[in-house]
Amino acid sequence: MLKKQYTKTQGECKVTFYLGKEVRAESATLVGDFNDWNETSHPMEPLKDGRFKITVTLPAGREYQFRYLVNRTEWHNDPEADKYVPNPHGSENSVVVV
Repeated sequence: MLKKQYTKTQGECKVTFYLGKEVRAESATLVGDFNDWNETSHPMEPLKDGRFKITVTLPAGREYQFRYLVNRTEWHNDPEADKYVPNPHGSENSVVVV
């Protein structure tokens, strides 16, 4: 799930990314083109209800591809992403439009 909150003066959007509890993750990281697909730079915070979350501030007026890296080995898309695009690995990336 994605929640977006736009700033009025700075042309930015705070996007909160949630990984659902149905994934049953022990750890999760947000990975995308906004962090050069770095698999460790954006660890997600575990919530008491079993979900994970992270909030990232992104420049508005763009689209960003991303995926969730779960337990350091499993790639997951966001079921509520704005859209999906093919990636070079034969699957798809989630896209958030801000």
